[in-house]
Amino acid sequence: MRAAAEVVGEVGYAEASITMITQRAGVGQGTFYNYFKSRQDILDTLLPDLGEQMLGYVHEKAVGGLGFPDLEERSFRAFFDFIKQTPHFSRILNEAESFAPVGFQRHLDNVARRYIRFLKRSVKSGEFTEYSEAELEVIAYMLMAARSYLSQRYTTDDGRNVELPQSGAKAYMKFVLYGLMGQPRSGE
Repeated sequence: MRAAAEVVGEVGYAEASITMITQRAGVGQGTFYNYFKSRQDILDTLLPDLGEQMLGYVHEKAVGGLGFPDLEERSFRAFFDFIKQTPHFSRILNEAESFAPVGFQRHLDNVARRYIRFLKRSVKSGEFTEYSEAELEVIAYMLMAARSYLSQRYTTDDGRNVELPQSGAKAYMKFVLYGLMGQPRSGE
């Protein structure tokens, strides 16, 4: 999968071929077909696989956070750390909807399911209890979209990920906290 991520990250889904992937992986095409039915099969597997890695990384970095605000900020920053360390992730994520729609939907469903579970735990612990379960799903998708669009904003055209500016993280957290938890206190 690493070879596929590198190839798709470098040339895009449209140009990635089985030959390029197997050459990068150092395996024969016959070996490829022992694991994948087709080129589309690996393309649809790629984003969900990378998404699992991203979710694992984010979870690891968020462990120890106290309450929703701390956990959300840790998770947000960890997401940007992950895309910085995994430079092909942004391109794969952004092209998947068109070139690997099955994988894209699996990835969205997986991320949303985990985000909703996180939000439900926050509600159970007494944070922003005024939201219904249906509203939590909407919130999860809004926060996912914010991360996605901000990752596009802070990734250069050549695919290099740049640092998330402190002002970006601060604005995101202000929006999240005061949009979900009330008005900002004076001076914040």
